[in-house]
Amino acid sequence: MNLRFVETFLWVARLGSFSAAADRLNTTQAAISNRIATLERDLGIQLFEREVRCVRLTTLGQQIIPKAEELVRVADEFRDAVSDPGSLRGTIRIGTIDSIVYAWLPQLMEKIHKRYPSVAIDLNTDTSLSLGREVIDRKTDLALILGPVTSPGIINLDLCTFACSWLASPSLGLPSGPLSLAEIAHHPILAYSRGSIAHLRIQRLLADEGIENPTIYNSNSLATIMRLAKDGIGITPLPTVIVREHLEAGTLVALDVTPAFQPLTFHAVYSDHPGNLISAVIARMSQEVAHEFSQAQLDGASW
Repeated sequence: MNLRFVETFLWVARLGSFSAAADRLNTTQAAISNRIATLERDLGIQLFEREVRCVRLTTLGQQIIPKAEELVRVADEFRDAVSDPGSLRGTIRIGTIDSIVYAWLPQLMEKIHKRYPSVAIDLNTDTSLSLGREVIDRKTDLALILGPVTSPGIINLDLCTFACSWLASPSLGLPSGPLSLAEIAHHPILAYSRGSIAHLRIQRLLADEGIENPTIYNSNSLATIMRLAKDGIGITPLPTVIVREHLEAGTLVALDVTPAFQPLTFHAVYSDHPGNLISAVIARMSQEVAHEFSQAQLDGASW
């Protein structure tokens, strides 16, 4: 049973309408209606009598109000305990991808340690596809990946969006002016893992341009992709922010390619169940760090 839906039930009961609850919870009336319908289905009872301008609690709905309030109170007490840095202990299994490692993961790790010094982190770096499956299977508590992951009971929080550039070694001697995708596809394309969002996007771009049988080298290692690109093995589209040092040093150059490679959006993904509340806390912390990082990049500051 979803705790957020129980909280939604209490707000609808207090305010007497789905629209008022939607305003209070900063969401849509449709979302409120869906939460209540799901909760009613899970419980096997009808909670409200729907009328044109308002809703009224059924007899069963009135009876479960005290239990719902108790459930929310216990959850609040847990959150209060979590807010005490010394009270939280244990290990959280976090999975992430190279793009985040090279961007703001160190700042997140530092913030977690300062906030929750007794929490140990079991960190795994893998592909977004693998980590998404691990979250669904509850083998990973929190994944910081290219998402979202669409599955029942899975929460996706937007983290950040990175603009991407087509990149190459200056040793390839490509012109600085406009280039078509067909012109650069004479070289191998260095891509992320087969089946990943970025890999599928490259395949779609090439197909849309009518480029047949392109040479694509796949790797699940960002360090490997960057090394191969610097050595002139091929051309790659990567988030600009994580190759800034290479661009400034001149070991990679950005190409003016049409069509451009669209930005990549990253998510914090975790399973929404009562035993995983610490993941929700760290997910929100990740969101804060990612937003701070993105703002610093816009302001031209370095971390």
